[in-house]
Amino acid sequence: MKKENKKDNKKGKSKFKINAAAIVIPAALVIAICIFKFVFGNPANFIGNNPENLPLNGNFPGTIYKGGFIVPILMTFLLCVITFTIERFFAINKAQGKGSSVEMIANVKGLLAANNPKQAESVCDQQKGSLGNVIKSGLIKYQEVELETEMSKEQKTLAIQKSIEEATSLELPGLEKNLVILATLSSVSTLMGLLGTVLGMIRSFSAMANAGAPDAVKLSTGISEALINTAFGIGTAALAVIMYAFFTTKIDKITYSIDEAGFTLVQSFAAAHK
Repeated sequence: MKKENKKDNKKGKSKFKINAAAIVIPAALVIAICIFKFVFGNPANFIGNNPENLPLNGNFPGTIYKGGFIVPILMTFLLCVITFTIERFFAINKAQGKGSSVEMIANVKGLLAANNPKQAESVCDQQKGSLGNVIKSGLIKYQEVELETEMSKEQKTLAIQKSIEEATSLELPGLEKNLVILATLSSVSTLMGLLGTVLGMIRSFSAMANAGAPDAVKLSTGISEALINTAFGIGTAALAVIMYAFFTTKIDKITYSIDEAGFTLVQSFAAAHK
């Protein structure tokens, strides 16, 4: 019954995390629309207090408002990138744990050489990261197979290795969570900015096509729409790409440390049972 309750609790937590992630994008869209309409679209930003007119000279919020309806969408993307960047920053820093991974691996290896796996477990607990979790799982299996009399040395080694691989497969999804969103936004932001640019250029050429003098208001609005959307799209995409590369590099370092520690643990067992 206790095991079933634990499983139910884990399922409930995972559902909550999924729902929390699904709330971020709609919430960002609502915030972006409110900022666009009530801050950038404030009548005080425009000539004659009319958002239909040109923005006041040098008024940046009014200029952004003239970017059109694509702007709040791009603002939503930017808010999502910022939100998931902050979330991943804390999550991955927590997964890195405390202290040096090299020192921890060396300590675990020394304690195993001294036939003290329980103390090695406490070292893993002190690390408080993904590396510690994976190696602790391997150490538990290490102690279990030592008591087995019917298994061969090769079978025991494979059992330890399998335990480490299973623990690693449980840790990696938590590290890579939401990175796919950053990767997607890096591409979609550029495309959406390009769409806004095309719409702005269409509006500009429409104003120039009028018989007689071109409509200056429509022409300037179209140019503003084109430039603002380009700036927002490229800026958001650049931030997403940089943060995605930054986090994947950190995850690769953690994964490498786990692989190295797992290899060390297996080799230590093999050396102790020649």
